[in-house]
Amino acid sequence: MACHVRKGDTVAVLAGDDKGKTGEVLKVDYSKGKVLVQGINRVYKHMRPSRRHPQGGRIQKEMPVAISNVLPVDPKTGKPTRVRFVVKPDGTKQRVAVKSGEVLGVLGRKTQ
Repeated sequence: MACHVRKGDTVAVLAGDDKGKTGEVLKVDYSKGKVLVQGINRVYKHMRPSRRHPQGGRIQKEMPVAISNVLPVDPKTGKPTRVRFVVKPDGTKQRVAVKSGEVLGVLGRKTQ
């Protein structure tokens, strides 16, 4: 099933502590319904000294957000928009912004 958010999209957060902020999607986990957004939902992880982190201490990192709490940003208006899926006559499926009709990306060909 097609999803309204893909890696590399700029999204706006609709709910939570970071409501109203925007960021780029780094990773999408379709099975868990989560999305990792750059600079959003940052938490502190307390680390013991190790080879990877010889200093140890508190490390700040992004945690996943529910995919239902983000919407893609319309490239034309710069505001969050819902997404509509349109199948072209040649079999390609496109994500289209509802507000402006701007194409957000091509998803691929329908196989028969």
